[in-house]
Amino acid sequence: MKLNYDKMGGLIPAIIQDDVTNKVLMLGFMNEEAYNKTVELGKVTFYSRTKDRLWTKGEESGNFLNVVSIKEDCDQDTLLIKVNPVGPVCHLGTDTCWGEKNDMEDILFLKYLQDFIERRYKEMPEGSYTTSLFQKGINRMAQKVGEEAVESVIEATNGTEKGLIYEASDLIYHLIVLLTSKGLRIDDLARELKTRHK
Repeated sequence: MKLNYDKMGGLIPAIIQDDVTNKVLMLGFMNEEAYNKTVELGKVTFYSRTKDRLWTKGEESGNFLNVVSIKEDCDQDTLLIKVNPVGPVCHLGTDTCWGEKNDMEDILFLKYLQDFIERRYKEMPEGSYTTSLFQKGINRMAQKVGEEAVESVIEATNGTEKGLIYEASDLIYHLIVLLTSKGLRIDDLARELKTRHK
């Protein structure tokens, strides 16, 4: 990555974003040395303009920013760094430097859940219900989707709201397992529905 440090006298802004929640956590500045140390350590390291030195975020508090990915912008003078934060990010003790909670929006949990199920598919840990579904094959996975769909219908027509949420959640979970076994993602369904919406 060839970055342009000249525009701001040897510094570039680094936007820090949570990889899971997509929340912007903070903004800091890096010189070339700070960037190289970030890449080497896998933990975000800034150049402190007030202290005139490098500082790895979390070096005193333990609230590190573990790097997931680094991208430069089109002018190669700004970075977007996606991280998994350990603890609050702001020195005031808040999740972000804007005082926001760094909570995952509920709908984003479906993406997180499929990422988790994909890991199960690759690793196949013993004792996991998800692993047992993959091991039983496509017919059993499809059957479970059908069973959960019927149970959702029964709750919708003769049950309770709480019961419908429970059964429909089972349906979505088993559908994601089935999609994963076919190399598909819940995102593919969202894309299809988005296309139809037009």
